[in-house]
Amino acid sequence: MKKTPAIILFVLVFINGLSVGLAEPLANEYLDGLYAKSLEQILRMSPDQIDLGTAALIISEKWSDLVHGREHQDQLDNMAMEIRVRLKEKKLKTNHKAIPVINQYLFDELGFKSIAEASNPDDLFLHTVLDQKRGYCLSLSVLYLSIGERLGLPLYGVVAPGHFFVRYDDGRVRFNIETTSKGAITNDKYYIETYKIANQDSDGIYMINLDKMQTLGCFFNNLGNSYDEIGDTDSAMLALQRAIQINPSLPEARLNLGNIYLKKDRIDDAIGQYRTALRINPNGAKIHSNLGNAYAQKNWLNEAVAQYTAAIKLDPKYTDAYRNLAIVYCKQQRFGPALSRLKRALRLEPKNAEIYSQLAETYRQMEDCEEAIKQYRNALRFNPNLAAVHFGLALCYNNQGFIDEEILEYRKALSLEPDMVAALVNLGGSYVRKQQYPKALDQYKKAARIEPANASIYFNLGVVYANMERFEQAAENFLKSIEIDPGYAEAHYQLAFTYYKLKEFDLAFEHIKTAQNLGGEIS
Repeated sequence: MKKTPAIILFVLVFINGLSVGLAEPLANEYLDGLYAKSLEQILRMSPDQIDLGTAALIISEKWSDLVHGREHQDQLDNMAMEIRVRLKEKKLKTNHKAIPVINQYLFDELGFKSIAEASNPDDLFLHTVLDQKRGYCLSLSVLYLSIGERLGLPLYGVVAPGHFFVRYDDGRVRFNIETTSKGAITNDKYYIETYKIANQDSDGIYMINLDKMQTLGCFFNNLGNSYDEIGDTDSAMLALQRAIQINPSLPEARLNLGNIYLKKDRIDDAIGQYRTALRINPNGAKIHSNLGNAYAQKNWLNEAVAQYTAAIKLDPKYTDAYRNLAIVYCKQQRFGPALSRLKRALRLEPKNAEIYSQLAETYRQMEDCEEAIKQYRNALRFNPNLAAVHFGLALCYNNQGFIDEEILEYRKALSLEPDMVAALVNLGGSYVRKQQYPKALDQYKKAARIEPANASIYFNLGVVYANMERFEQAAENFLKSIEIDPGYAEAHYQLAFTYYKLKEFDLAFEHIKTAQNLGGEIS
């Protein structure tokens, strides 16, 4: 038998080794979801056919035109193959023993790290995590799960109130992986105690192994918040509705959808979402507080007080709940309890400008302008850019008769918030009192451009024109005011006076009678 030359034998071995390598595709290669092109296509798939990494990158592409998901898919594949090579070198099976290798590679060698809070909506997305090597609990977990599915590891997403982590569970070995702590191994007790999970043995979604569709549902919840951050409430609402459709027992999604409904003035829909969220998670302090906000908007003040009080009982350091409770107490003229709650909040956050501002507003409503001014100035020490504080100071100076100081504060408020209609209107009124009519007209016209359906702004314009004896323009603005609000008795009365000046006596008589019929005071 003829021997094969050594060099040929080496080449054959090399080629054979290469073919073996090529015969070992990544574990996700046969998933339909790996080849998906749209989110709608993914949402029609069964959970076991979804490729989580691909789905997350498709969502990234919808978020930003600059994302090319294929490049990031290749990056995920390369990371998974590198881990597989390391496992072979260490002669480790692709099971729970792979977790320390993954952790060392991701967190120690590549330097992926956790950010303190999800203040930047971009930090949710998988492409950002890969590009910047940083993320928060959900986005880092999606990265971890995406690599795990390529290796064929039995990894699952798990959700707790306000948190998300990864679990290894092969039916025999089970432990949790905390991606915000470099993959630290944790037990269930830690999450149950830390996040105050009630009824974990019920049919709720907390602490269970999520399938990939349910994990996407959690992702949609955070996606809704990201769209809300950039002011796209319609996309936020769609994402959150999808989150609830996928995970109807996820309280955070219902809380966040309730917040969107509240912004859209759909108060009853918001209340419905908050109440459902509380049935699932009665320990949600934020849910109680936001339900209180909805009740306050409906002017159900006693119900609002009960919800804020429940929120504070669950979280005694919840300063927003103290502030909102104080606001409701002020509406009820219960100024003592309002001051008490605000002072408690200041003990928790002694440099919080908004708490000082609310404290000042409470004193102003009590007609204690000296103390109100002191607290407004405290607010400005910690944040000089609060337009509402300058507006409140202006109201105090108005009460004290300091018209120049009042004007200065309105102008400061408008420099920070040029579209603050109340400041424009009040500044116009200040100029009227100083008989600076052209300046008053300028402020009222700006206000009318912002709120063209506000009858009182046109009424004020009419008054200024009448004071300038420009009666035709005065009549034009009084008519516009009445067109918006036909029941505006004072506008009819002033229009009657204006027509009298224009010698339109029949029209003057018609509007004086209308003003009288509407219950207006007639001279």
